[in-house]
Amino acid sequence: MKYEKSCGAVVYKEDNGRYEFLIISHKSDGHWGFPKGHVEQGETEEETALREVYEETGLQVELLPGFISREQYSPKEDVMKEVVFFISKANSSVVNIQLCEVREYKWASYEESENLLAYKSSKKTLKEACDFLKSLKTIV
Repeated sequence: MKYEKSCGAVVYKEDNGRYEFLIISHKSDGHWGFPKGHVEQGETEEETALREVYEETGLQVELLPGFISREQYSPKEDVMKEVVFFISKANSSVVNIQLCEVREYKWASYEESENLLAYKSSKKTLKEACDFLKSLKTIV
């Protein structure tokens, strides 16, 4: 069995005291998810997440300590994939998508993000991220 690993981040911003999450529609199949991509040789999980967020969205972000979410699934026969997500606060709302991989993006509320996310695992990651933010005693 082949093993693949990707890393990314749940990117959020505050807007009028509420959180909005950055979700992207992937060009390959149009599904909505979070920025992520394959780990390159010699990279840490954190380095991969930062690079992939920047490549896919143009945002330079910092990862918040204390949050990590892991997903595992089989995208095709004889392949097992692990995806590691961190959480990061965007310092800007200006997104410049990577046109070769991303079809479109959206800053969305928790509820809208949950409705748009294609996979149960992504919805679980969103909930975990939101719970983490709530644990920091912030308003969602």
